[in-house]
Amino acid sequence: MKRKSPPDARETAKRAALNALRRARRAADKAGVELSAWEGEFLESVAGRVKTYGRAFGDPDKGAPGAPLSAMQGVKLKEISAKAAGKALKRRFGARRREAVTPPDDAEG
Repeated sequence: MKRKSPPDARETAKRAALNALRRARRAADKAGVELSAWEGEFLESVAGRVKTYGRAFGDPDKGAPGAPLSAMQGVKLKEISAKAAGKALKRRFGARRREAVTPPDDAEG
C-alpha cells in the first residue's frame, strides 16, 4: 500500500487564505452588503497575489514565515467578514474607549 505524502504546509495555508477571501466575498454578496471600492479591490488584489506568488506580501517582517497573508491583511479580512455578517468588531488593544473625565471636587479647600 502506498502512503500519501503529508500535505505541504504552504499549499494548505494558501488554499485556506483563498477560501477565506472567497467566503468573505460570498457572505457580502449573500447578505446584500455593499463593499466599498477599496474593499472590493483589496479582496481581488490579495487573491491574485496569493494565487500567483503563494503569499500576498513581500516583506518578511510583516507576517509569519509560512503565512500567505500579512498580519494587517488578516485584520482587514476579518473586518470585511464582520461587515458582511453585520457584526461589530471588538475593540483591540490601543483603541480604548475614552470615558468622560470629571474634575475632582474641591470640597477640602
